[in-house]
Amino acid sequence: MTLWTTVLLASGLSFALKLVGYVVPHQTLDHPVVSRVTAMLPVALLSALVVVQTFTGSGGVLTLDARAAGVAVAVSALLLRAPFLVVVILASATAGTLRALGWG
Repeated sequence: MTLWTTVLLASGLSFALKLVGYVVPHQTLDHPVVSRVTAMLPVALLSALVVVQTFTGSGGVLTLDARAAGVAVAVSALLLRAPFLVVVILASATAGTLRALGWG
């Protein structure tokens, strides 16, 4: 598949999904299972994006470099209940320091 084919397919699917939102009855959308899934879907998509951008290099191969270390520091800071700004600063400082030292 070429890049443009993928972009056009994703655009068409996005439009179709939006159209389904207008066509489907409200009773279906107000169902508790649908509500739970739609509430968690953005979190799952963002998590998948972070994982793909962190652990894949050129050519789609698994890569462990400064980005992975930055994410590990961010997860550790989040587990310690650090404020979000501190998490971002710690993760970027870790990745930046490791890159400056020549790792990744």
